[in-house]
Amino acid sequence: MASQATISNTWINTKVPSSSFKELGSLSSNPTTSLSFKKRSTNNTKKSNNKNTISCSLQTFHFPTQYKPSSTTTTSKTSTTPTKENKTHQQILSPKQEPQKKWNLVQKVAAKALDFVETTLVSHERKHPLPKTADPRVQIAGNFAPVPETPVQHSLPVTGKIPKCIEGVYVRNGANPLHEPSAGHHLFDGDGMVHAVRFKDGSASYACRFTETERLVQEKELGKPVFPKAIGELHGHSGIARLLLFYARGLFGIIDGNNGMGVANAGLVYFNNHLLAMSEDDLPYHVRVTENGDLKTVGRYNFDEQLKSTMIAHPKVDPVTGDLHALSYDVIQKPYLKYYSFNKDGVKSPDVEIDLKEATMIHDFAITENFVVIPDQQVVFKLSEMIRGGSPVIYDKEKVSRFGILDKNGVNGEGVKWIEAPDCFCFHLWNAWEEKENDEVVVIGSCMTPADSIFNECDENLKSVLSEIRLNIKTGKSKRREIIDESEQVNLEAGMVNRNKLGRKTQFAYLALAEPWPKVSGFAKVDLFSGQVKKYIYGDQRFGGEPMFLPRDTNSENEDDGYILTFVHDEKEWKSELQIVNAMNLKLEATINLPSRVPYGFHGTFIHSNDLKNQA
Repeated sequence: MASQATISNTWINTKVPSSSFKELGSLSSNPTTSLSFKKRSTNNTKKSNNKNTISCSLQTFHFPTQYKPSSTTTTSKTSTTPTKENKTHQQILSPKQEPQKKWNLVQKVAAKALDFVETTLVSHERKHPLPKTADPRVQIAGNFAPVPETPVQHSLPVTGKIPKCIEGVYVRNGANPLHEPSAGHHLFDGDGMVHAVRFKDGSASYACRFTETERLVQEKELGKPVFPKAIGELHGHSGIARLLLFYARGLFGIIDGNNGMGVANAGLVYFNNHLLAMSEDDLPYHVRVTENGDLKTVGRYNFDEQLKSTMIAHPKVDPVTGDLHALSYDVIQKPYLKYYSFNKDGVKSPDVEIDLKEATMIHDFAITENFVVIPDQQVVFKLSEMIRGGSPVIYDKEKVSRFGILDKNGVNGEGVKWIEAPDCFCFHLWNAWEEKENDEVVVIGSCMTPADSIFNECDENLKSVLSEIRLNIKTGKSKRREIIDESEQVNLEAGMVNRNKLGRKTQFAYLALAEPWPKVSGFAKVDLFSGQVKKYIYGDQRFGGEPMFLPRDTNSENEDDGYILTFVHDEKEWKSELQIVNAMNLKLEATINLPSRVPYGFHGTFIHSNDLKNQA
């Protein structure tokens, strides 16, 4: 069984050029390990010659052998800075683990039988093409590939000077699979890993640690992935087979899914003295920043047994009241959607059940001074599609997108005011505010087309357009405009406004330049009123992720008085750094050289030093 085998700690080879995201030619010449690809045609796709086209393509790439025995067992978790000689062979540690609980004879026999079934399933799957949205060689190639944990390292080299006001810790989440994928894998499927840069007295330290979810702990013990991957694996009949395997292992007590199956890899929020890591498939996880700047998972967090359902990856903290607002959605049974909040002391409100006809993918939402803005869009979950051989995440072109306006203190779903906004899919909403003189709620978001392109393969290029959506509460009508002039249009995804202004009218948004998609070549400071765009570019073969805006002072008169913190990776030198950029003039203030590679990730936040002292 895998739990008793020595696991290779060099399962992934990241020697993949940037062109791997542009063209797919021939794959591995080894017929036993190569996977072929073909594009899924849809009725609503269009051909395009856009320079940012992602065709499903890699150069020769040998798919790593699953659970290949190693001549030596590596148990160290210390990361080393890669050199040019070893930079293409980054390692993720999967040390040999002995089961912490003893299996009885029935469990041992069942485990072997189910492992055999899984091996047969994998062998069958590898004979068929994978879409690029589920191929690990595309999804976790290059600097999307995982890294091992790095214990805290202090006194990092700094070029320039760290502003005195930056005292605390910048933390950023990301997907970082512990084990080599045995089948399909989507970037969003990876285990959660938090990267932390601690600032103290002008110096900086760095650490990265897995969030020890229930899922990760059990898979670490077994030495292989056993929980189903929601996006990469749950497609068609093989997806159903994987679900049955999972339930069978649970039935025999080999694994336990009763305490959550989430990966906690997307969002981070600091609320009521708790740093919470989350993805919308589970409760959040409490992660603590230690006194020396390291990270430690405290455990799955249910707000002192008040929270019984999942939490969306982007809860909102009202900067005025200190309350936290959140959504929870269910893909299997009604109510498909619930809204709830916590006051600043962590006391939960009753759930507000919101009536939806079908389970909808809701990754983000917005708040205003008085309202919650809830998107009900065209990407929906239909598990029955798996029976017909497809993906359960689909684009429903017959559905009309809409936004729901609900009072923050609402007590039931009947109070939602629904306003249609046709053909509008926003994966992220950057801010919203009320303009009472117009009876309007203004929503700022990036409208993405094709709506399901992140999840399902299609021929049409992804386009993410920064938009202003006006929802008239009185008339029930909406109107939408593109904020940036068409001649300057670029994909803008991942970012934020000044969080001290969240839910109130803001002039600026700081958003990632997702060019060439899915990489981020810089960030843009966008004037939401005039549409003016100022760009900060990382440089040749240098890419990053979400820009995190940190206000210099909460009492600053200027909304943009602050700094942008962002991780940047140099694909030529294979080194990563944290850059601090003045948000007012977009001048680089300081660069912190990091001791290990930081993969391209998701969302982050900043915890000030005074708040760190009060951590739970």
